[in-house]
Amino acid sequence: MHTELAETGKLQELLGRLGAGLDTFQEFTHLDAQHPSKDWQSQLTTALPQQGEGIDSVLDTLIQQVVANGSPVPKPGFTSYITTGATTIATLATTAASVASPQRYMLTAFNLLEELSLQWMAEMFSLGAMQGVYSSGGSVANLVAMGAARQSAFERIGIDPAANGVTRPVSIYASTECHHTIQRAAGVLGLGRRAVKAIACDDQGRMRASELVRAIEADLANDILPMAIVANAGTTNTGAIDPLAKIGAIAKQYGIWFHVDGAYGLPGILDERISHLFAGLELADSVIVDPHKWLGASVGVAATYVHDRELLRRAFTQEPADYLEGTALQEGEPSARVEHSLDHFGIPYFDYGVELSAPCRGVVVWAMIREIGVTGLRQRMRRHNDMAAFIVTFAEDYPQLEILLAPTLSICCFRYVSEGVEDLDRLNQRLHRQLVRENQYMPSTTRVKGQLALRPCFVGARHEQDQVEGLMAAVLRIGATLV
Repeated sequence: MHTELAETGKLQELLGRLGAGLDTFQEFTHLDAQHPSKDWQSQLTTALPQQGEGIDSVLDTLIQQVVANGSPVPKPGFTSYITTGATTIATLATTAASVASPQRYMLTAFNLLEELSLQWMAEMFSLGAMQGVYSSGGSVANLVAMGAARQSAFERIGIDPAANGVTRPVSIYASTECHHTIQRAAGVLGLGRRAVKAIACDDQGRMRASELVRAIEADLANDILPMAIVANAGTTNTGAIDPLAKIGAIAKQYGIWFHVDGAYGLPGILDERISHLFAGLELADSVIVDPHKWLGASVGVAATYVHDRELLRRAFTQEPADYLEGTALQEGEPSARVEHSLDHFGIPYFDYGVELSAPCRGVVVWAMIREIGVTGLRQRMRRHNDMAAFIVTFAEDYPQLEILLAPTLSICCFRYVSEGVEDLDRLNQRLHRQLVRENQYMPSTTRVKGQLALRPCFVGARHEQDQVEGLMAAVLRIGATLV
């Protein structure tokens, strides 16, 4: 006799109903969640239920009130930030993992795909024999990489920082365009956010190697330990790629950990027209990439790569726990015979990062790559890079459009101009807000060389050429109206 009130089966029927609701959502004909006609807040804001209403009623509300008032992020015209809606296979793989393998551990097919997918990405992105570990996003991926850098730097001077703490001031060198998660990682790791030294960039948004050397020499003269150099393989702001070969050579010269943040841009290496810009990647000690960006995974999938995961183990290993030790076979145990998936934890990813509980992310990456292959992913990177380049070509025919920074990858920064307008920043801010409120084409904004720019970033599998053409037509129309 079942006493549990929660439904634990009927997935085929219930997922079918949810799938129909999601397909309707993905027609993208609905109004935005904040449209004045919407009243879902009052529908959903209810008192704490003392008695349940059953799964059918909850599912109806989920489809009609929650899904129908979801995020604009999956829309084909959404080009703000660097995030996107998952592809169908990523959604299916995520759902499969949530049911069939709630944790990434144990000797299951999911644990095997965790490692296989990491190896596939290393091969696809020219990372050689680097080994990886998944985490929830670029924030944690960079934290893991900086943890490895901290461990390496202090071990060189005979100190185990994971066990005994940091004993002297350090510096992390990152460009003024680096992602702010580097500063946060420094704070979390006990190094201090001010340990991150901002290195000036050139007019293309790339780190100046000469300024990097100057900063390193100044720290050495003041007995500050150079811990890591962070280079960008595609900045969040503009998509700029730092001179990786020059920076990597400097890192080797001074014996400093060389980290490459490729959270967004690393898949761009698949576009053979620009793959030469990634020369020097082979010099990196750590690299990160976010499959939930350009590859199309559900949000919550990032990877950190290093040459030896034992360094990660030393940086992040847990102290023994009674409820874990002895429940599975231990490494090196004589006569170890695996007869059940619970006999072994599988690859101990919990010792290579900051998560113990973690979903199976590898199956998502495996499924995406297996669905369309390297060829399909390369086609996507080329299409998106072409869309950013199209804006430059398009602007040549319209004096109202000014390119503030030509694209390296799939980001293009431009603005609307008019001789009769003194405050172009305000004009473009108003233009942007009107674009967003029309709910069709939604880029973000940024500042380039002190000027406000419209900043479409093309990374979604739903982004096609008609979206960039529609965006440019809308910019011209709204700009003319505002002027």
